[in-house]
Amino acid sequence: MEPLLEVENLSVTFGRKGTKTVQAVDGLSFTVAPGQTVGLVGESGCGKSVTSLAIMGLLPSRGVTVTGDVRLEGRSLLRLPQRELRDLRGSEMAMIFQDPLSSLNPVVPIGIQVTEVLQRHRDLKGEAARKEAVDLLDRVGIPDPRRRLKEYPHQLSGGMRQRALIAMALACSPKLLLADEPTTALDVTIQAQILELLKALVVDTGTALLMITHDLGVVAGLCDRVNVLYAGRVIESADRRELFGHGQHPYTAGLLASVPRLDSPRGAPLLPIRGSARDTIPWAEGCAFAPRCDYVIDACLGQPPELTDVHGSHQLRCCNPTSVRPVEVLA
Repeated sequence: MEPLLEVENLSVTFGRKGTKTVQAVDGLSFTVAPGQTVGLVGESGCGKSVTSLAIMGLLPSRGVTVTGDVRLEGRSLLRLPQRELRDLRGSEMAMIFQDPLSSLNPVVPIGIQVTEVLQRHRDLKGEAARKEAVDLLDRVGIPDPRRRLKEYPHQLSGGMRQRALIAMALACSPKLLLADEPTTALDVTIQAQILELLKALVVDTGTALLMITHDLGVVAGLCDRVNVLYAGRVIESADRRELFGHGQHPYTAGLLASVPRLDSPRGAPLLPIRGSARDTIPWAEGCAFAPRCDYVIDACLGQPPELTDVHGSHQLRCCNPTSVRPVEVLA
């Protein structure tokens, strides 16, 4: 199947005069097909959210340099005029932001925020727009949706605010949906409901979903393919079951080992990755994960490792791979 979204050699650099530049995304490439859910996984600071903002064209123009190419159905989004890009956002591609409280306008009722999307992209007005907004809120599981249209974001619970954001994103049945940590700070029951909603959306409408998360449980239950990011680059990419069962990068092993397991003995300690995402070296000097890696060898330093094919569609960027303990993947 032809990919809907193609990200090719995407790089994002932040810098101001008199300060050191920061390479947030460094030559990132991946694709998402219609009806496919692709995960971008990694710690905070690895470049996941910056990648999504670059795809949507929402990064500031000053102090930011974006290179490479992002294509939606063959159209280069980075080269589109802002007017055309605004027409695409909300209609053909939409985004669910990480923090609904800061993403929603606190002084505007939920109903107006939902209906303005319908007015802008579907030319619905008045009662027709309000009726469609009620249907959208009901579809995402918000109780008494007609009353909620008149309420402000602070009057809704965290779960309902997140559902309202999802309703706005789904208002125009976009071909591409980007979800940036859509279950952060929600209780597990609400998380499960939102993930089921996103899964049903992909199955029913064939929407391509790019899921950005650090939660491997979300990845196991939702994603078809997983791209593990570190320091702005993909270090391992594979289908979900292949990655969980036969992951080979030490960073992937560290992410999996830090997740509590039901089959572990009582009192068994978690095994976190030592250091933090700041403990890195430039890719030009070797593997950026080397300062934190327990398997580092001389070959890891000096030359940057290339992303190579292991077998099938499994790709790896590592000089000294390890084997990850097989993990049972959710159906």
